[in-house]
Amino acid sequence: MHPGLRERFNADFTPEKYAALVRCLNETEKWPADFRISETPVFLTRDFTDEVTGAANAIVALTRAPEFMQHAAAALPKGLEVPNESAHPNFLVVDFAICTEGNRLVPRLIELQAFPSLFGFQLLLLGCVRKAYPAIPRNWTSSFGGIKDEAYLDLLQRTIIDDSAPENVVLLEIEPEKQKTRIDFAATETLLGIRPVCVTKIKKRGRQLFYDGDSGEVRIERVYNRVIFDELIRRPDLNLPF
Repeated sequence: MHPGLRERFNADFTPEKYAALVRCLNETEKWPADFRISETPVFLTRDFTDEVTGAANAIVALTRAPEFMQHAAAALPKGLEVPNESAHPNFLVVDFAICTEGNRLVPRLIELQAFPSLFGFQLLLLGCVRKAYPAIPRNWTSSFGGIKDEAYLDLLQRTIIDDSAPENVVLLEIEPEKQKTRIDFAATETLLGIRPVCVTKIKKRGRQLFYDGDSGEVRIERVYNRVIFDELIRRPDLNLPF
């Protein structure tokens, strides 16, 4: 951890600044944070950041091997195969724990998921942290790989929306307004202009999908899927229209 910035942050910290952070998160979007917000970020040194980034890149490289795809396909439960699957997922999230090994801190893999995470909330949180805690230098960021805020948002937009109009892209979830991650859905809507839509509200006609927009039915061209299949299977009460 970065001792200099930690000392500077701790000296400048007050409960009022933490309250301002929570207020910023809970009042900026239409939905608040339904989970506890940490009082402080973790300040990583450049060496540790490089070690974590290198480990993540090495793991991702392994997933690109042809034999990995064969093993992964065999691990899928029957009935959960997706037709016309792309060669690689658009999103990969690598979760690490920070552990001690001797007298140093080291990253240790917790899980790898080919599924979106809190990508909208991440940028919202960064902005609120900067507002609440002026002791943190502006050039410190939550993004790895040296990517700037504008480039991060551009990459997110190109990946999720591509060349479609935002109204023709939906964030698909089961009852998004009831999910604990709903603040991320709201932040994503603000950042990208795409609406969170419940899977039960989708209409299918032929090979096309629609949802009800403000001025009538809107055709869906792209889906930013946040539906977890396990949850979908556990919800036989859902009246899926397709």
